[in-house]
Amino acid sequence: MTAGSPILIVDDHELVGSALALNLRAEGEDATFFPVRSAAAVLERARTGEPGLIVLDLDLGRDPDGNRIDGVQLVGPLVDAGWRVVVLSGSSDAGRVGAALDAGGFVFVPKNAPFPALLNAIREARMGRSVMPPGRREQFIQLHRDREQERRELYGKLGKLTQREREVLALLAGGKRAQAVADHFVVSLATVRTQIRAVLTKLEVGSQLEAVALYRKAAGI
Repeated sequence: MTAGSPILIVDDHELVGSALALNLRAEGEDATFFPVRSAAAVLERARTGEPGLIVLDLDLGRDPDGNRIDGVQLVGPLVDAGWRVVVLSGSSDAGRVGAALDAGGFVFVPKNAPFPALLNAIREARMGRSVMPPGRREQFIQLHRDREQERRELYGKLGKLTQREREVLALLAGGKRAQAVADHFVVSLATVRTQIRAVLTKLEVGSQLEAVALYRKAAGI
């Protein structure tokens, strides 16, 4: 990254983004705040002109159609376009931070860090230096990869269920009791209990509570 390369601040909070850009411009940097409208708009802006350093919030709100704008999904394309990505996040979800770093993010900085610390992290990243403690980046990435492996294994188990078994499990996860499930499908209670036993066997768990917990984890609820 050459001296004078642009710094682009991508955030859905205008106060934070504008303040960062203003302070960096006062230091002589070519810094711009880009208010987020959509994921496509961010990528279009980043592909226009010379790449440089981009400060990217992972939680970018929603577009005009109500769709969530996920900064994690933007990291890879931005890196491919030649940008060095400083990842910001106010979330406590370390897995999402790890996903962003695994996709090529250069450094992570908590969004609730003191403002001078945010500016310093940007300055250091501009010079190719990370403010993260040694090994911390790798820890985030490993956590993300471990979660992805766990998720793949979970989906593999759920994939063994028949359509009806998945429907039964979904109703149980929604708070229905076995008798209510039987009434829903107009079958006997014995039939539903047989289906529940099949679910437990295929998911390799010992109780209905464990099966429901796995289903909710896979569904993100």
